[in-house]
Amino acid sequence: MGRDRLAALRAQRQNATPDPGQGDYEMQAHPSLSANGTGHGTGTDPLSTFYAEATAIQDSIQDFDDNVTRVAEFHSRSLNALDDAATQANATQLEHLTDETRQLSNSLANRIRALEKPVGAGPDAQIRKNRIDVVRTKFMATLQRYQDVERQYRQQYRQRVERQFKIVKPDATPDEVAAVVNDDQGGGSQIFAQALTSSNRYGDSRAAYREVQERHQDIRRIEQTLGELAQLFNDMATLLGEQEEKIDAIETAAAGVAHDTEGGQKHTEVAVKHARSARRKRWICFWLTIIIILAAVGIGVGVYFSQHPPKSSSSG
Repeated sequence: MGRDRLAALRAQRQNATPDPGQGDYEMQAHPSLSANGTGHGTGTDPLSTFYAEATAIQDSIQDFDDNVTRVAEFHSRSLNALDDAATQANATQLEHLTDETRQLSNSLANRIRALEKPVGAGPDAQIRKNRIDVVRTKFMATLQRYQDVERQYRQQYRQRVERQFKIVKPDATPDEVAAVVNDDQGGGSQIFAQALTSSNRYGDSRAAYREVQERHQDIRRIEQTLGELAQLFNDMATLLGEQEEKIDAIETAAAGVAHDTEGGQKHTEVAVKHARSARRKRWICFWLTIIIILAAVGIGVGVYFSQHPPKSSSSG
């Protein structure tokens, strides 16, 4: 009976269905582990995060630089457009591109400011500072290039306005030309309108007047962009100065700590020497005292025996 029951138990175990989740559970990774198996979840190294953001900013600066190149191309097309439709289409595209580039440049400035905030003392401070300097320098160089492009085409637009005005009034004085080109407080438009009434080339004069008005709008947009770029450039330069002051303060503090530490070490060495010297003197005094005491005892004994010589016993 015992053997039959044992056989029945063995058969039951062999026919039993294993738990479907038991083996799978042992093979599953713990949910707290990250995909790379480091066990840190979503945590990242601050320096790695810094490098990732710095690289992303540099990529965006390249996009910013590409936009500057496209802005220059649209300015060139605007100057060479042959009909009003092409001029209007180009102006619309240029305006959209200018707005996009403005948003990108402002975003880059904010990201660079945010990148500089964590910089302080520490073993990685100099590494971070050097990388930030590279990013900031590249951004400021692109800002400078954008300013150069806008100044160049502002000058070409002004030259175009001057040529168009001379079509209407070939004998215009330099003051009249300057007033029309600069269009201070609308005075140039009034001068141009007066010249139209006396021109014998009505068709060409009207076309010239329309182009001058368009060029004035282009010049005003360029001057607005130049003002914004100058402000960004100054902000970056100011930020650079503030960051250098912080680094200098940190280095000065570190130098002060090193100096204080060195001074403390010197004072400690002097104190140790004084302690050793005092301990040596105490031992000298101790042994001198012992010697004096022994000498006094010896002298006392000698004096006593000299005054009380021992009596010799008589031989009977």
